[in-house]
Amino acid sequence: MNNISTNKLPNLQTIEKIEVHSSQEFFNQYALPGKPVVLKNFASDWNALKKWTPEYFISKYGNNDVQVYDGNFSRPGKSYMSKAKMMKFDDYLNSILYKGKDLRMFLYNIISKAPELREDVKLPPLMKGFSKKFLFMFFGPKDAVTQIHYDIDMSHVFHTAIVGKKRFILFDQTESKNLYRHPFTIRSYVDVDNPDFEKFPALKKVQGYEVILEPGETLFIPSGFWHHVVYEEAGYAISLRCPHHHLHKRIEGIFNILFMQMVDRFVNKLAPLKWFKWKEKKAFQLAKDL
Repeated sequence: MNNISTNKLPNLQTIEKIEVHSSQEFFNQYALPGKPVVLKNFASDWNALKKWTPEYFISKYGNNDVQVYDGNFSRPGKSYMSKAKMMKFDDYLNSILYKGKDLRMFLYNIISKAPELREDVKLPPLMKGFSKKFLFMFFGPKDAVTQIHYDIDMSHVFHTAIVGKKRFILFDQTESKNLYRHPFTIRSYVDVDNPDFEKFPALKKVQGYEVILEPGETLFIPSGFWHHVVYEEAGYAISLRCPHHHLHKRIEGIFNILFMQMVDRFVNKLAPLKWFKWKEKKAFQLAKDL
């Protein structure tokens, strides 16, 4: 299998890059079997690819207040899943693009503050159900890492890089035990770029994918796929989402949001370190049972 980085995981294959020309072709070859792929022509007619420069965002929306996050977001403790602070959008963009500060924005619905930007993104007929109300953006500095996780709502995701390259490592949901998934979460605390096989021996069996996503390209992340993301360059991207084609996956997503996530946050507030240790212990037990 092809490795495109110095990653030590032995079973990563490169994600193919294609131009897709029909919804039936895409559904049969990628959506139905749940196979990730990079689409080179998904966003080729978007105004956003040329228009949404840092200078444009700063001049038009720089005074907007935005929530930003740091590396403590996924760490156990009182700051777990909490924002770091509020900033002006222009200050934030300057801090990540030119100063390299490790501050992130994710799941930022750009049209909530600027509904006119919806016109710069065309919803393709590739699948049914693309959300018109949520155009989620992700921002980060060079070398920022988004720790491995999967999306809680179990949607299919089409992630288009606008500015800057990003590297993705993906794993199917069936690899959850090998990845030492913490129960009641969508998270794992293994480092797939520097795997510790002595501590996490099941990682030797993990089968996955890896790719560099260039600006203008779109990565199809099937429902429930784990993803680890590295910002090879400072920049930002936008994700379109659509519900899974099977009802049981949609129900699973609703369960995750309304029950699983609420339990995790509630118990974390009561006893954050004890809760983390219990989840960690269960993750190791499940991996050993394989």
